[in-house]
Amino acid sequence: MGTALNPGVPRYTMAGDGSNSINVVNTLFLVLTPIASIVGLWWHATQFGVTWVEPILFVIWYFACGLSITVGYHRLFSHRSHEASWPLRLFYALFGAGAFENSALNWCADHRIHHRHTDKPEDPYSATRGFWWSHILWVMIDEGGERVHDLSQVKDLQEDPILRFQHRFYLVLAVGVGMFLPALIGGMIGGVGAAVGGFVWAGLARTVFTHHGTFLINSAAHIWGTQPYGDANSSKDSPVLAFLTFGEGYHNFHHTFQADYRNGHRWYHFDPSKWWIGFFAFIGLKRGLKSTPDWHIEDKRRQASFDNAATIAATKDSRDLTVLQDRMKTARTNFKAQSRALDKLLVERRAARKERQAARRAELEEAIAKMRDDIASIRAEFALIMSDLTTAKPTAA
Repeated sequence: MGTALNPGVPRYTMAGDGSNSINVVNTLFLVLTPIASIVGLWWHATQFGVTWVEPILFVIWYFACGLSITVGYHRLFSHRSHEASWPLRLFYALFGAGAFENSALNWCADHRIHHRHTDKPEDPYSATRGFWWSHILWVMIDEGGERVHDLSQVKDLQEDPILRFQHRFYLVLAVGVGMFLPALIGGMIGGVGAAVGGFVWAGLARTVFTHHGTFLINSAAHIWGTQPYGDANSSKDSPVLAFLTFGEGYHNFHHTFQADYRNGHRWYHFDPSKWWIGFFAFIGLKRGLKSTPDWHIEDKRRQASFDNAATIAATKDSRDLTVLQDRMKTARTNFKAQSRALDKLLVERRAARKERQAARRAELEEAIAKMRDDIASIRAEFALIMSDLTTAKPTAA
């Protein structure tokens, strides 16, 4: 697996002449924090012992900083998948800084470029360059000179005074919230030992876990997993990664439906970030949650299945798949049109129920039933197309 340190890897640059240099500050921080965490955990345990305070502070800071990245930096600020009240935006700004992953403006600028140019030379953490590049080396190595974050990508975010404040005072907030605040709280609860424990457990060690949780999405979620919604880019779905990253592991879904506030769209998908957003929407601190219609998800999944089957069929025999491709295109067009029409009818039915229009409601019920029968017929056509695709001799349409 190639990395940027391997001379055989092409020098894709973001800023010019192709020269590379080690980002000393980033490299020292990423290398020394794991070492300091291990040494600190051992020293604290031997000198003071571990009480209930340290693990509790670790868990609180891990969730606060982790969710501030996945919900705040990612789904709210980068993709505008919903709207949040100022107390929540302030929370994300403070604990997002405590995650030590840069200011929200810089983080989101890089992330929007990643989505716009996924797997291409312009992608700052392209997984096509290997696991270690997309996982951590892209942070440690500046290509083409010192990396400059393109803040023209986040003009909308610069209108938020909270994010401007965080960007200006990022380092102070990062150290204060990410390191000293858990030490202060620990000291108030349990004295000097708990203060040191808060710094080591919820500060140093938690930072390492938060970093590599985020890094796994840039790396592993583009290398291992399934692609149920298409292979236009390297993004993958992985329930295992979802468990490790507050639900971010359904990455193929996310790259296909970027504006959706969910990554795991099924109710049983493990996605704490989705549940967090939903809870605060329920109590009125979030609104405007964007979600992809089920029929649109179904359509993308079905097209991906067809494309995969067509690729396999093409390797087994020399059939001309043009007829099947045309049938698939027509069926998808009809399915989307009928599904949109059904959505409109359902909205009208809700209005008729609210206004107690019995006659109109009965009329809509009949139209909805017919529309659903039409959609069922289209689904049957999809099944027939897939059957014809996987048999040696396709049946007539």
